[in-house]
Amino acid sequence: MKYDNLQGKHIVLGVTGGIAAYKSAVLVRLLVKSGAEVQVIMTPNACEFITPLTLSTLSGKPVITEFFNHRTGEWHSHVDLGVWADAMIVAPATASTIAKMATGVADNMLVTSYLSSRAPVFVAPAMDYDMMRHPSTLNNLSLLASRGNIIIEPAVGELASHLVGKGRMEEPENIVAHVDAFFATRGDLKGRRVLITAGPTVERIDPVRYISNFSSGKMGFALAAECASRGARVTLVTGPVTLATPQAVDRVDVLTALEMHDAVMSRCAGSDIIILCAAVADYRAASTSKTKIKRQDETITLQLVANPDIAGHVGQEKHEGQLLVGFALETDNEMENALAKMKRKNLDVIVLNSLRNPDAGFQKDTNVVSIIDSDGTTHNHDTMTKREVAAVIVNHLVNRYLQ
Repeated sequence: MKYDNLQGKHIVLGVTGGIAAYKSAVLVRLLVKSGAEVQVIMTPNACEFITPLTLSTLSGKPVITEFFNHRTGEWHSHVDLGVWADAMIVAPATASTIAKMATGVADNMLVTSYLSSRAPVFVAPAMDYDMMRHPSTLNNLSLLASRGNIIIEPAVGELASHLVGKGRMEEPENIVAHVDAFFATRGDLKGRRVLITAGPTVERIDPVRYISNFSSGKMGFALAAECASRGARVTLVTGPVTLATPQAVDRVDVLTALEMHDAVMSRCAGSDIIILCAAVADYRAASTSKTKIKRQDETITLQLVANPDIAGHVGQEKHEGQLLVGFALETDNEMENALAKMKRKNLDVIVLNSLRNPDAGFQKDTNVVSIIDSDGTTHNHDTMTKREVAAVIVNHLVNRYLQ
């Protein structure tokens, strides 16, 4: 298979200490054959699985394993590598290295180079089944993804322990295909101004209680990272979430639906693409108590008033050439409700998912979506990571509306 978009690209390949390190030889070979210039960095443990000589021979460059050459004193600059690289691939990425990348433990050349990189980073995990599904590993991967790193999901199969499950590093051909596809779309949003909303809103009842929802903001942050990686100038208006800001994204933090409404309306006129992904509260308390409401009776009546309809107001103000995308999270009559919402709010595209699907919804790292155009054309997609879903959505917008 030809990978036409890697010609002349500078790739830093980080190899860590897992049995899948043997596949890195094939990975280097494929990248070099595709015209890329490859600089390999190995952790000390990786050298126990495959020799630096092998990867140096295939890449045509000396492999870097330490901060400096102990014989000559020559310093290896992680900063220079970060500037030089067009992309960084960490494959295999062990649980240990993933944890160090997520928390900034810069105790080897690979992680310091990662922290210095200005380029997109692809992470291909490889570990045993139980390590892969451990909450700490899943949380670290989720954190890396929220920062804009591209996680290349491991495959399911027989592992080094002879257990069968998820944890096999993706095959080198597929890793290269991921990177090639990334460069194929690189810059296709250059010059575009994209406004994205994400996360929940919080509506206070008293100083300690509020109305909100379970939105994590992961889908909106994935969209922001995807658009920024393609050259767009991205503004992300987000409710309270624990996610890190994706690289090259201008973040605006808000709390309430009213604050989000004002932030969006003041910016929408100057945006080319508006993606409304936030889970905005439909109602807020009619009045907010300045002191904590004490328990007195068995029942309490809370009067609610409607919040402004952000999508509806943007749809009314939408001008020629703007592209407006909304989301619909439904529990029943999904398609009917999504189509009605799209028409009511003057959307060009609506992305539908359902809480009835176990792989979709709040707090999850995966999603299952249908992308619906205003003419009713529907594109259904299977389970993907939210970053993969973001790429599918943006691909659809570019191919259908921005060519």
